[in-house]
Amino acid sequence: MTHVIACIDGSTSAPAVCDYAAWASLSLEAPLTFLHVLDQRQYPVAADLSGNIGLGSREHLLDELASLDEQRGKLALEQGRIMLAAAKERAVNDGVRAPESKQRHGDLLESLQELQSETRLLVIGRQGESSGGLSQHVGSQLESVIRIMHRPILVTPANFQKPKSAMLAFDGGATTRKGVEMLAASPLLKGLPIHLVMVGPVNDEASAQLDWAQKVLINAGFTVRAETRSGEIERTLHAYQKEHGIDLLVMGAYGHSRIRQFLVGSTTTSMLRTTTSPLLLLR
Repeated sequence: MTHVIACIDGSTSAPAVCDYAAWASLSLEAPLTFLHVLDQRQYPVAADLSGNIGLGSREHLLDELASLDEQRGKLALEQGRIMLAAAKERAVNDGVRAPESKQRHGDLLESLQELQSETRLLVIGRQGESSGGLSQHVGSQLESVIRIMHRPILVTPANFQKPKSAMLAFDGGATTRKGVEMLAASPLLKGLPIHLVMVGPVNDEASAQLDWAQKVLINAGFTVRAETRSGEIERTLHAYQKEHGIDLLVMGAYGHSRIRQFLVGSTTTSMLRTTTSPLLLLR
């Protein structure tokens, strides 16, 4: 059975990750698993300091440093266990039955790849533990996670707000067409009004693609408002979202058009920096 996997750490956004993960788990009727990965680069199992200049001949100092590293690692693991227990308790209070937890000591990307086959949806905070709390900083590994995962990813802001509406950025490409079909088949956003927004020139082909997407979602039971707007993609989407008070932005993670261009490289970071709402990336 596939799970909602929620990545938690010691960041201030961890409570929101818990709440969005609980919301998704209940909406999807899927089990919830919290994941905490202790970075092996920061907390090595055993550090070899013998090659450091000036330390090789001072065995007592080497022993003390190794002991301190071991203590730091043990404390960090214990802190992780406490965070996982708190996350599970919070999810239970939100109505989730029997949430699970996993703790890894290694690399986040490798851990997520190992769990990919059992992942239905990944939930991760926009800011991680090392982001420093600055509003426009995104987690150092977030873009890498987006690139390697072939599952939908819900990127969460610092505070939880239950979504009451959603906007799908649609470009007519294969990825966003698949995204429309995924939304139509998924219970995640059932009951929410969907704004279907296409950014670009108005022509017969674009209109036909937008009509197709609207019909697919309407046939799945959604209330849909479809609109085409011109302008720079990122600004136009943000402006539409603000204008209509939309809680959740949905888009394909990697398309083959201007949406792809805006989700690769620096524009991905820019979008993640500027959004104040959860961002659901479909693969």
